[in-house]
Amino acid sequence: MLGTIVAVNVLSATLGSAVSQPFIAGWYAEAEKPGWTPPNWVFSAVWTALYLGTSVAAWLIWRQRRRRRVERALTLYVVQLVLNALWSPLFFALFPVIGETATWLSLTVHMLLLAAIIVTIVEFWPIQRVAAIIMVPYLLWVVYAATLTVGIALLN
Repeated sequence: MLGTIVAVNVLSATLGSAVSQPFIAGWYAEAEKPGWTPPNWVFSAVWTALYLGTSVAAWLIWRQRRRRRVERALTLYVVQLVLNALWSPLFFALFPVIGETATWLSLTVHMLLLAAIIVTIVEFWPIQRVAAIIMVPYLLWVVYAATLTVGIALLN
């Protein structure tokens, strides 16, 4: 099952990357960015680690299914995964079409994603604390990424 969860996360990341890639070299390369924006290679390295970590967290929860009710926790995990997947198309692909509005829409998705991650962590905690703790770096990265989104929205 861990392989399946990783595959779903890889598929989500691959789709997001496929949508984003043409625009990273386009408008995003030319956009004004906050001073705390890391080089592009950092994003793929961090996201790879985070997707693997969150996959392990979801797997740890799934493993508890015979002893605990895990449906709500795993459903929330899927919800946050979907919200995460929506961000890239909104931010990267829509910006050339609707401009700054795309950054604010993507920030809205970021806020929903943050809420979903927090609720997922809260749901994971009583089932498997290690799984909840594994989700914390992901939460922190999404907070950081939201600051970048706000910065780009304000600067462009």
